[in-house]
Amino acid sequence: MEELEKKNITSMKEEEAEEEIDNSFVPVYHSFASKNYHSHLVSDDYLSILASKDGDFLLSPTGAQVKVSELEGKVVGLYFSANWYSPCTKFTNLLVNVYQQLKECSNINLGFEIVFVSSDEDLNAFNTYRSSMPWLAIPFSDLETRRALTQKFDVEGIPCLIILLPNDDKLDTAVIKDGVELVYRYGVQAFPFTKERLDELRKKEKEKRDNQTLSSLLTHDARDVLSGHPSPKQVSVASLKGKTVGLYFSAQWCNPAKKFTPRLISVYKKIKQQLEGKDDEDFEIVFVSSDHNQVDFTTYFETMPWLAIPFDDPTIKALAKYFDIRGIPSLVILGPDGKTVTKQGRSLINLYKENAYPFTKTRIDILEKQMDEIAKGLPKTENHSGHRHELTLVPEGHGGGAFICCDCDEQGYGWAYQCLECGYEVHPKCVKPVRRDPEN
Repeated sequence: MEELEKKNITSMKEEEAEEEIDNSFVPVYHSFASKNYHSHLVSDDYLSILASKDGDFLLSPTGAQVKVSELEGKVVGLYFSANWYSPCTKFTNLLVNVYQQLKECSNINLGFEIVFVSSDEDLNAFNTYRSSMPWLAIPFSDLETRRALTQKFDVEGIPCLIILLPNDDKLDTAVIKDGVELVYRYGVQAFPFTKERLDELRKKEKEKRDNQTLSSLLTHDARDVLSGHPSPKQVSVASLKGKTVGLYFSAQWCNPAKKFTPRLISVYKKIKQQLEGKDDEDFEIVFVSSDHNQVDFTTYFETMPWLAIPFDDPTIKALAKYFDIRGIPSLVILGPDGKTVTKQGRSLINLYKENAYPFTKTRIDILEKQMDEIAKGLPKTENHSGHRHELTLVPEGHGGGAFICCDCDEQGYGWAYQCLECGYEVHPKCVKPVRRDPEN
């Protein structure tokens, strides 16, 4: 358990350096779950997993002892979490809401339970965190069981929600490791987490995406316009039909956005210049705000040359959930038909600037091939003035996937100079070569 905590502290620092996250806007978590919602079986009776040689009970929210046997026949969620990691506390708030909604359903109340598996640093922290939870918990003193569960289910990051589905024959237990992902994506609708239920939800989700249009994304019964400049100018969503549209999730308080927004403004203006005189295509951006109040929204939007969804419009949270936005700034690109082209707009802007337009796979493939040719002429290793270790040029798939440049603090993708000792990464363009004594 201590190893898990240390690993997460390191991961937490790296993740928080990447991007500002508005946790009131959308739940954000640090985990390593598959997104295919696959389950596997464990041959053990899952009730025995929760009991130790020193006791066969769990703690209720009031501190009373609850026999592990009372979970028999129920769908059980093992919730690995800790109070010292903010994405955990934020996800806990969401999970509490989902849990309470399920408990209010009489046909579900007796068939679902959550068990808290703590990674807190001490008993006081455990008790304080547990006081916010309406479910059961493994006693903090039962370190043996907490460690055994962490190892058995290969928990590598928190928050993590393992769903245990007892089969009718009671010989095997289906295990779903994507609980956090499922709760975030589907909420109460995910219950009872069976393959049939998840397949049904995925089918509905696919149908929705297949039928996706600008109107279905950006309008609702009470609004079919966007905010423009100067205020209070309004622009019809219908006027965007046939254009490439970027949905820019951002906020004034977000530090990475303070760097990226000016860059995006510059690229936006250059793309618009490139398209002047072309009647068959155009480009537009729509600001999707997670600002905390109207004043901040207005002040921030006034710096932007594009359109915006009105502040605090319900569409904002719906879009964040629909596109699985976990951090800002983020740029989602929609094609002229209203379908999603890519959710990696920010990375593409950082890499290719205005050349990324129209952000299609065909265009990006061309740019990637050009980058591959350029990479052939780059040194295989470099000594960078901002880092003490030697850096190695690595391609996508070998450590050079999506990353945050440690020099310019912006997203990158594909080729990178990486420290094989500590994971430090920079864009090739950000390397500042220095000569270094081999003995140092």
